[in-house]
Amino acid sequence: MKFIKDYKEGDRVFDIYLCKHKQSAVTKNGKPYDNVILQDKTGTVDAKVWDPNSAGIDDFDTLDYIEVYGEVTSFQGALQVNVKRIRKCCEGEYDPADYLPVSKFPIEDMMKELLGYIDSIENSHLKKLLQLFFVEDQEFVKVFKQSSAAKTVHHGFVGGLLQHTLAVTRLCDYYCTQYPILKRDLLLTAAICHDIGKTEELSLFPENDYTDDGQFLGHIVIGSEMVGEKIRTIPGFPKVLANELKHCILAHHGELEFGSPKKPAIIEAVALTFADNTDAKMQTFTELMENTTETGWLGYNRLFESNVIGTKME
Repeated sequence: MKFIKDYKEGDRVFDIYLCKHKQSAVTKNGKPYDNVILQDKTGTVDAKVWDPNSAGIDDFDTLDYIEVYGEVTSFQGALQVNVKRIRKCCEGEYDPADYLPVSKFPIEDMMKELLGYIDSIENSHLKKLLQLFFVEDQEFVKVFKQSSAAKTVHHGFVGGLLQHTLAVTRLCDYYCTQYPILKRDLLLTAAICHDIGKTEELSLFPENDYTDDGQFLGHIVIGSEMVGEKIRTIPGFPKVLANELKHCILAHHGELEFGSPKKPAIIEAVALTFADNTDAKMQTFTELMENTTETGWLGYNRLFESNVIGTKME
């Protein structure tokens, strides 16, 4: 199988891909065509079906697996596939693992490490809260391990939410060794819980798209509500501690314009903001480097608000 990341202009395509999205459109001359996004585990590529009513194009829809015959072309600096024929595939003709991006790190190993951090929490109320989510609620754990951390920006793959959460927790644990003023139990609990709302904000792969709850509320508000619901089931959970934890979640994007309902007001919220931002940006740059074979200046990147330079990955 030729993976999308290996496409070059002029390549012939004759492989099975996941149809991530399909939308019918009309040219300026009134001729119908289909916009399609093809996906495999290495990424996505735009495709055009210029004659969707021809005999060589099977009926298919979003999230179908399709065998595509066509040619890789370039349009406005981006690769796309000019599709000649499409056959809708049957179950058993493909391995779904080839089409869903997955963390490069073993999911069960990451989960075991995260549970180790939970075991290290000394405050009984915070430990119980974490156990309610990550030990006792097996349906939540299943979804958490399969979720991505974003639709497109960073950690947009199966296991991405777990990978991001673990990285943020590691950073926060390190901060505690450097700045003893930090309340470790509070900060690590906030780190582990800061993005749990993404389990409800985004649907699982292959869709990996915003849910109604995600569109209306967003993961920050959803996560605060999820934590609040669990806290109410724990007898004697201190109100101030509950507010500090929820504040860390509500403030973890740091600025109102970045989606945080509150700006950080306690030192643990400040630490969490930096840890979250560090991992998000470092992972974004890592993925950028992994997905390009070019060196030199790559152009303006919206997240970094800068023209960025590419270097060869060792």
